[in-house]
Amino acid sequence: MSTVGEGSDGRTVAAMPDGNESPSAIAETLLSQLEALGGSRYGGEAVSQLDHALQCATLARSAGAEDALITAALLHDIGHLVNPKDKGAAAAGIDAAHETIGATYLSRWFGPAVTAPVAQHVAAKRYLCQAEPGYFQTLSEESARSLALQGGPFTAEEAEAFLAGPHAKAALALRRWDEAAKDPTTETPPLRDFEAVIERALRATP
Repeated sequence: MSTVGEGSDGRTVAAMPDGNESPSAIAETLLSQLEALGGSRYGGEAVSQLDHALQCATLARSAGAEDALITAALLHDIGHLVNPKDKGAAAAGIDAAHETIGATYLSRWFGPAVTAPVAQHVAAKRYLCQAEPGYFQTLSEESARSLALQGGPFTAEEAEAFLAGPHAKAALALRRWDEAAKDPTTETPPLRDFEAVIERALRATP
């Protein structure tokens, strides 16, 4: 049975399924969280958290990504939703480290194929801003603002170290979908369309 917690908007939701629950029960809880908490605006973007998650996962699936990376795309910003201290943090000039919170939260059920891209998608933005001329200009206003709180572009040495990591390629792919998933006119499949994807990713976790 799931325990209960408080999301970043102050509402109480099922927060953490027990470790011995089935993949279907875990997937249900994670999707219910997105449904319950994802209706709020995604920072200063023109889409909601849920819309952003769905667009990101849809882009991943359209690109032929594996189940683990599609799952990471869908849940990459869950750290914004499950951390009560996240609300208003950016406006106050605080980096709430949503990528670390989210990856830690998901690590109860998923391995690095899901958690590493989630943990590194901010680092991937910092890398691209250093390594790819013109990338910074493609960022939304909100994304550029958060970049400053997240440490700004990497140094050349930091970029080299990031790229040498085993999950850099996946994190970079996720980051590109992340930036593209902010279009209020984009239509996506319903959230439950990704339930089987999450279940397969859970079953594939060692």
